[in-house]
Amino acid sequence: MSKEAQAQASYYFHFLAGLSTGVFSASLLQPIDLLKTRVQQSQSASFLHSLGEIVRGPKPLQQLWRGTSPSVVRTGFGSALYFSTLNALRQNVARYNIVASAGAVPTAHGSSKYASSSLPRLSNLANLSTGAVARASVGLVMMPITVIKVRYESTLYTYKSVWGAGAAILRTEGAKGFFSGSGATAIRDAPYAGLYVVLYEQCKLRLSQLNGVSPLGDIVTKNMGTSVAIGTNFLSGVLAAGLATAITNPFDVVKTRLQLMPSKYGNMVKASRQLIKEDGYRSLFDGLGLRMGRKVMSSALAWTLYEELIRRAEGKWKETEVVW
Repeated sequence: MSKEAQAQASYYFHFLAGLSTGVFSASLLQPIDLLKTRVQQSQSASFLHSLGEIVRGPKPLQQLWRGTSPSVVRTGFGSALYFSTLNALRQNVARYNIVASAGAVPTAHGSSKYASSSLPRLSNLANLSTGAVARASVGLVMMPITVIKVRYESTLYTYKSVWGAGAAILRTEGAKGFFSGSGATAIRDAPYAGLYVVLYEQCKLRLSQLNGVSPLGDIVTKNMGTSVAIGTNFLSGVLAAGLATAITNPFDVVKTRLQLMPSKYGNMVKASRQLIKEDGYRSLFDGLGLRMGRKVMSSALAWTLYEELIRRAEGKWKETEVVW
């Protein structure tokens, strides 16, 4: 297989790997996402109150998975675009040392691999930058689906279907309605993704070192066993997602209020001030437990499955190179 054909195959595989992991995690964790939306829509809506309303109502299981369709589309294609875009950015940064002058890519180790991963090793600044740029770009593209999803999950609207939700938003607010809260979303997603990639890679580094280091602290280049690699990546995902989620939760609360009540809150600055005035600073961390639970599980599952699929694919491509 030529290098051009392999690069093209690699891009499509990263896209499909991201799509499959996104669909899986969105379907599995939709009840947590729905409850987070219900809790954040009002200070008076607690987790137990929201859950109790659903359980006591008709068809509780169906209601817990309400909004799964837009969630699957948003998370599935969002993950596909994110992972393929992030991989392209990271590969180019590692290959061409684009930000080497700023000390972002250690020249001697820019393309080295972690023992639990086949992805390129970059510095903290490069990881932060590539993660933030990839996530903010994809978030803007997927914003209309995100707005429909949040509105459909909320009790503030009585949409009968996902298509009905989209039609109602277009009719009452115009095209700009599909981008409500886009600023808050970008400010939430870019730092979250950047911090996540930095923390994830650092956790992988430290955990990989525990599995074999030299006296100088260099990572042993031998390959880990599959189970150890999966455990390393999963635990790294849990730790990274937990920290990044806690730091960026206020932006998530503001984003949700803007998408649910754009006429009331107007813009991100006004929404932040009004939210604090009405409900206090504590409201900026509404839904933190639910968001953290969902983010920890979805990020850990998605990145672990993604990394394992890529590891196996890289192995197959190397075998193909040997045959050719």
